[in-house]
Amino acid sequence: MSNIVSLSIYIIGAYILSGLGLVYAISYLLYCIFLEIRLLKNGCVNCYYYGKICGFGKGRLSALFFKKGDSSKFSQKKLSWKDMIPDMLVFIFPLIGGIILLIYTFSWIILFLIAALLILSFTGNALVRGFLTCGNCKQRELGCPAEDLFNKK
Repeated sequence: MSNIVSLSIYIIGAYILSGLGLVYAISYLLYCIFLEIRLLKNGCVNCYYYGKICGFGKGRLSALFFKKGDSSKFSQKKLSWKDMIPDMLVFIFPLIGGIILLIYTFSWIILFLIAALLILSFTGNALVRGFLTCGNCKQRELGCPAEDLFNKK
């Protein structure tokens, strides 16, 4: 379920940005792929779920491409809101692109997709992470920088 939310955001974002030109949509998708690889390489390799099935399905995927890291590094990492900016840009880029498209040529489809993007980015991610994944995560119990940031520990 968590990957469906992320993939939906990526697909909607790419569709919106394609209205500005194919180069914007492709650049956006490459950016999303870069963020996913960065997560697998820098986060998942140090996670308790490396090589295992996790709520995001990335523990096994990470093991296919990267060597296992140091589990103690995962809980030692500190995140700030500044560290979240690259992830926030995943919805900000298409949001801005969608607003530009609406200004130049109003479209109910683009307006609907912007609304869907915002709902998925905020409510969808919060529900998935809060109830389906993070709430049942062993790594959260061992120490998780995202848990610390979002729950202000």
